Order: sequence, then C-alpha cells, then structure tokens
Amino acid sequence: MQLVTVGTVAFDNIETPFGRADKVVGGAATYISLAASFFLNKSGLVSVVGDDFPTDMMDLMQAKGVDLTGLEVLKGKESFFWAGRYHYDMNTRDTLETRLNVLLDLDPKLPENYKAAPYVMLGNLDPKVQAKVLDQMSDPALVVMDTMNFWMDSAMEDLKKVIGRVDILCVNDAEARQLSGQHSLVKAANTILAMGPTYLVVKKGEHGALLFSKDRVFFAPAMPLEDIIDPTGAGDTFAGGFIGYLARTQDHSFDNLKRAIIVGSALASFCCEKFGVQRLLEIKREDIDERVQQFVDLVDFDIELVEE
Repeated sequence: MQLVTVGTVAFDNIETPFGRADKVVGGAATYISLAASFFLNKSGLVSVVGDDFPTDMMDLMQAKGVDLTGLEVLKGKESFFWAGRYHYDMNTRDTLETRLNVLLDLDPKLPENYKAAPYVMLGNLDPKVQAKVLDQMSDPALVVMDTMNFWMDSAMEDLKKVIGRVDILCVNDAEARQLSGQHSLVKAANTILAMGPTYLVVKKGEHGALLFSKDRVFFAPAMPLEDIIDPTGAGDTFAGGFIGYLARTQDHSFDNLKRAIIVGSALASFCCEKFGVQRLLEIKREDIDERVQQFVDLVDFDIELVEE
C-alpha cells in the first residue's frame, strides 16, 4: 500500500449559479483518493458509509486502484450528507444542511496492510480521529494533513497536537490566519511552522496556492477557467494530486513540492469543470500532463531589465 487516506465519503447536494446537482458522491477522502490514483497503483481509504452508498461507485474506485478494505459499511444507516449553495464569486458558499449520520460512528481501525504505508493523507476530520490513524501507522515517510476553522473553534488543543506530528499542513488563507493569530500570511506561516510541520501549503482558491518552508516561499497560480461549474472538492482534489505525485516520485525536496503543487492545481482545475467527482472519472493521465504544461506556459516569461 503506497498511500493511506482518512476522511469523509459522502453525498452532496450542490447549488451554484450554473446549476444544481442532488445527492452526488463527494467527501474529502473520495476526491483525494481519486486524484491520487492517477499516480499510484494502490492506495487505501479509511472512512465509513451507510448501506445507501452506491456499490457502482465503490467498483469504480476499486478499478482505479483505491483499496476499500478500510471503508466500513454500516447496515441500516445513512452516509454523511452535506448541502450547500455557492455565490457568483464561487469563493463563498452557504451550508444549507449537514447530516453527520455514520460519521458519528467513525472509529478508524486500519487493516494490517495499511499500517506500513509510507504516505498518509489526513483529510479534514476531528483531530482525535486523525491522531488515532497516526497511532496505528508504523513509520510513515510523509504525513500530509488538512483541517478547517471548525476544529480551530472547537478543538484547538487537540488540533495543535496533531499538527505537531505531521510533515505538511494544508489550510486556506483564512484558516492560516486563524490558526496563527497573524494577519500577514508570511508571519502566519512562520508561526505555524514553529508548531512542528516542515512545510505549509496555503490554498487560496481561484488565486492559487502558496508553499512555505522556514526559509523559502513558492507561489503557484490557479488555472484561469472559462467556466467554473462546481468548486466543491477542489481543495481535496488538489491535496490528492499533491500527495499522489510526491508518493510516486518519493522526493520530498522543496523543488519537488513545487512540482507537486502544480500537479495538484492542475487536477483541482479539472474538478471544477463538472459537478461532484464526475470530471475526475472522465480524464486520463495525458489530460493532466497537458494541463500541467498549460501551467508552465502560464508562468513562463523572460525579462530584460532596462539599464539606467
């Protein structure tokens, strides 16, 4: 097993200015695993669903190399459900409904062949659940963690303990400011890196992403898209492409993390083109390679300074 991902597998109802989709398959672990599957032959998913979750989606994920031995199916219960509405700027959304359902019963118990996986992706969940996963891992080479403001509001001490155990933390810009208590993202990054991670990734949606180490910073733009249909799961897709590329290359240097950010951004741009995970199920590896080249072209320039 090359990668273990823990997170939600869910149903979403999504409204955007461009349409509506009801009860589409979503969840952080779903997006992460599908994105990572373009680079890995085998990854494991740890989550819980009800018996209402479609078996055809499970078959599709398994066909892409996502092992579901760690996905618990609870009979007679419903899967996690989220409903939201996006506004025209697509960076803001209203949560209309959240039903935790089986997520209340998530108590991850890793299959034996998951425990020695060299790469771990902790999707956004209760930090106590994230810690339980780390407690069962033998000695991972790289741990990447995502979290959100809800856990900063409700479980800050537990959250900080887990942050101290990971190599890379992924948050958005508002979360970085809240976690650090700093308005400047540079100061925020320095504060967060002092908590334990070697690297910090700050996701800025349609404005790209920033990668921080203690002495280096890298900025990657987002791909300008003519039509953004649904940004749900774009951040998780980014994370999946990011860690999938790192697991494939087994290179954790800052320069290779820069490449991984571009790969993650390319996959996230595909995710936005249709509702739910639909676009991730359609594209091929060559589509990703072509879009990565578009990113290279987007930022490629020569400059010759004018002499005084």
